[in-house]
Amino acid sequence: MATLHNWRRSSYSGGGDGNNCVEIADRASHIAIRDSKAPTRGALSFPRASFVPFLQALKAADSSHVLVP
Repeated sequence: MATLHNWRRSSYSGGGDGNNCVEIADRASHIAIRDSKAPTRGALSFPRASFVPFLQALKAADSSHVLVP
């Protein structure tokens, strides 16, 4: 799958080698994401209509895990 897509790295990948992020491949009918540290391990592929709800669920889950000192 990796060789069929034009992968882009997140602009939030940070400094150094920039491998602390995900990469995305935008296709006509699907959007694929993979771990930039292990690009040959596989990718998740979503129909375009499902990708935004997936991101919204991730953001909601992240905000519900607030650490209390």
